[in-house]
Amino acid sequence: GEMEIEFEDHTMSLKAGEMCVVPKGVRHKPKAEYECKVMLIEPRGVINTGEVEGELTAENDVWI
Repeated sequence: GEMEIEFEDHTMSLKAGEMCVVPKGVRHKPKAEYECKVMLIEPRGVINTGEVEGELTAENDVWI
């Protein structure tokens, strides 16, 4: 599939097989028009909603 990652100053388009490394602390928002499969790698303890906790915040108890 394809997806985009919106940053504060630009948008990056990614196609199947491509990757993007987002530096720590950089605000970003991934989005896709159609469902796509994503492999996300981040340190344990990172909150999926950034600094905001609410109903969209995922449990952070799975460690692979």
